[in-house]
Amino acid sequence: MGKLNQSLCQSESAPHHQLVSPAPRLPRRRFLRQFGALGAAGMGAALVGCQPNPEKTAATADTTAVAPKDGDKNQNPKHAGGDANSAKHGFADSRYDFYGEHQAGITTPAQRHIYFLVMDLHTDQLDEVKQMFKDWTVAAANLTQGKNIKPYGSNAFLPPTDTGEADSLGAYGLTLTFGVSPSFIKKLGLTAKQPKVFTELPLFPRDQLRPELSGGDICIQACAEDAQVAFHAIRQLVRQARATITMRWSQSGFLGFDHGEQTPRNLFGFKDGTANQSTIKDADKNIWAQSPDWMTGGTYLVARKIQMHLETWDRTSLKGQEDTFGRHRDNGAAMGSAHEFDDVDIHKKSADGKPAIPADSHMALAKASGVEMLRRSYSYSSGIDAKTGQFDSGLLFISFQKSPEQFIAVQNALGRMDRMNEYITHIGSGLFACFGGVSAGQYLGQQLLEV
Repeated sequence: MGKLNQSLCQSESAPHHQLVSPAPRLPRRRFLRQFGALGAAGMGAALVGCQPNPEKTAATADTTAVAPKDGDKNQNPKHAGGDANSAKHGFADSRYDFYGEHQAGITTPAQRHIYFLVMDLHTDQLDEVKQMFKDWTVAAANLTQGKNIKPYGSNAFLPPTDTGEADSLGAYGLTLTFGVSPSFIKKLGLTAKQPKVFTELPLFPRDQLRPELSGGDICIQACAEDAQVAFHAIRQLVRQARATITMRWSQSGFLGFDHGEQTPRNLFGFKDGTANQSTIKDADKNIWAQSPDWMTGGTYLVARKIQMHLETWDRTSLKGQEDTFGRHRDNGAAMGSAHEFDDVDIHKKSADGKPAIPADSHMALAKASGVEMLRRSYSYSSGIDAKTGQFDSGLLFISFQKSPEQFIAVQNALGRMDRMNEYITHIGSGLFACFGGVSAGQYLGQQLLEV
């Protein structure tokens, strides 16, 4: 599907949300000492996504290493390297505003890690759901600025208000993006506000969807330059909403690149996100919805969990791999072109008169659809598949589009002809409407939930 199609993916240039220099605030460690709170540690995850325009610049984060204060030095004698790694991470204090015209995490340059969660509502009480989104709005605004969801209380006999695993960490460019599904609309009796295009995705050729990895009522996408920060944010939001939601499925992912001008590679070794830059140049046409009112400034998110059969791929010749993608593996250029960002002509002929790009290649089929959408996909590796003894790895495909019909058109264009089908299986799926941005004093989904 369009998941791996570099021609659909857009490298995210010109972010709508600028990084904000961190305002002076009480260091977490001193904060904890004052309130007698105990910090916790743990967790790891990885994620994948689209990058800033590879032709332009990286994210505007200040990547200058900051020398630590004496009190911040690692005092654990077992720590390998002593203070060799004591310089502050360049992204630690990177922050994106939560409030704005659009939700962050869409056209925002992709961070290196993702934690994506899908939940089910177990209430149909509108007031309860309203309160949940109000609480999430306040919490998300704090978390994206590197704060706890709430200050710690002074009663040591009560559970801490925050689980604490991010107490010693900065914001790391955390973004939180929220969406709801057609089933969410139905459960709350809001079908009068449901756009005609907002229905469950059809079953596509070769889909082998697993019920436990499909559907769901609400999604939250947490992206950050640190995996623990991303997971911490999701954990706090779930903890706040336990009375209202049940977790359905989740996936962490990772993205590798040396600098923001680089297009990351997927687990097949190919650059993934080359074409995003053209989509984002005309975001109003391709990404942002304008109706109904509650979707103004919003977009539609498609999530697909795609298993990649790495062992089969690894036995495929280089020519076979390039013919499958329609691009050269080394530099990402379309076959018949010299450079990654050269204009793509799927009708171009080679010297022998044959098509330079195989007509059944992933890119050629997707390009022929004439449809663009913004990709923000992440690789994942979740251990070993117990049934096969092979890697449980693949792609968490995420795309943003003005209408779900864009994704449907591309997926149908790929159909059964896509050479990629030999190496991948779609096992999870979901469609969500991501609200427009939130202004201070408002809450997420307010225009939808206020009847």
